[in-house]
Amino acid sequence: MVGRTVRNRPGRTGTSRAVRAAAAAACASLVLAACGSTKDTASPGAGGGGEGKVGVVLPLLTSPFWQSYNDYVPKMAKSEDVDAMKTVNSNSDPSQQITDINNQLNQGVKGLVVAPLDSAAISAGLDQAERKGVPVVAVDVAPEKGKVAMVVRANNVAYGEKACDYLGDQVKTGKVVQIMGDLASVNGRERSKAFRDCVKKKYPKLKVLEIPAKWESDTAAAKLDTLLNSNPDLKGIYMQAGGVYLAPTLQTLKSKGMLKKAGEKGHITVVSNDGIPQEFDAIRKGQIDATVSQPADAYAKYGMYYIKAAMNGKKFAPGPTDHDSTIVKLPSGILEDQLPAPLVTKGNVDDAELWGNAAK
Repeated sequence: MVGRTVRNRPGRTGTSRAVRAAAAAACASLVLAACGSTKDTASPGAGGGGEGKVGVVLPLLTSPFWQSYNDYVPKMAKSEDVDAMKTVNSNSDPSQQITDINNQLNQGVKGLVVAPLDSAAISAGLDQAERKGVPVVAVDVAPEKGKVAMVVRANNVAYGEKACDYLGDQVKTGKVVQIMGDLASVNGRERSKAFRDCVKKKYPKLKVLEIPAKWESDTAAAKLDTLLNSNPDLKGIYMQAGGVYLAPTLQTLKSKGMLKKAGEKGHITVVSNDGIPQEFDAIRKGQIDATVSQPADAYAKYGMYYIKAAMNGKKFAPGPTDHDSTIVKLPSGILEDQLPAPLVTKGNVDDAELWGNAAK
């Protein structure tokens, strides 16, 4: 759900011919080793053996979604028998995230689980990890380039399409707005394009307005307030991240006398992404209508599962998994485990299997 633009991007250190030759020789003799032309001599146990400390880097902790993920990390690390260090919070700063990764590497971690803030900028940190022979699993956001053992993520295109179908079925005609995430993140780009394309193809009587909000609650509130001043006839809202957009959206609607319950005249249909407990409560109250449940628990669980597998040299291939998901190969060549993310409405909001209910 996250992503921001980085201004000062750390550079990539060159590798000597001798090191490249040694790495190539190692690759020829050790098929399962995580070798590459930029890899330095690995510290003992790095990239193999399945033992050692694992660093966990968070993008931010101002969202209830990431707070929940943070809570799940030690529980899932224990269940997967992973020795995870205390999580590090990059505070929505992509440059800080690269520093955090380097600090973890300097502390001798043997694996990293990282939720990238910026799909492009994260490559600097991935390069550093590869040089040290430390495998990385990316959670929530797929990097544009760089080496990762697996991306643990839900299908973000489906997020935008599910929101489009829900609003299209409910609203039929009129203006709807999508409050977008940061377009420096593949998540923001995929959700935005999927929603836009779906409306154009299936619901041509809807007019899509857009608010670029960079996963920032203040930005979302200010721009929504301005938009409503000139579009008081708005009929629907798609929030790409309920964790940061739910509270400011509801407060803005309330301040303008536009927060009507579902079923009441003038109700603005709202569909969200995340599946946090606060969204479920808002659905029960009729303040919003639906959300796509992004699996914070499964992100933590399979982040730990795949980093342990990577540290043991285990490889995976595209296809169905044994946990109701599908591993796909991205255009970059990276593998991504696309976990289930169900649509939640008043009809299934009390389902005990939803992590947003278990997290209360």
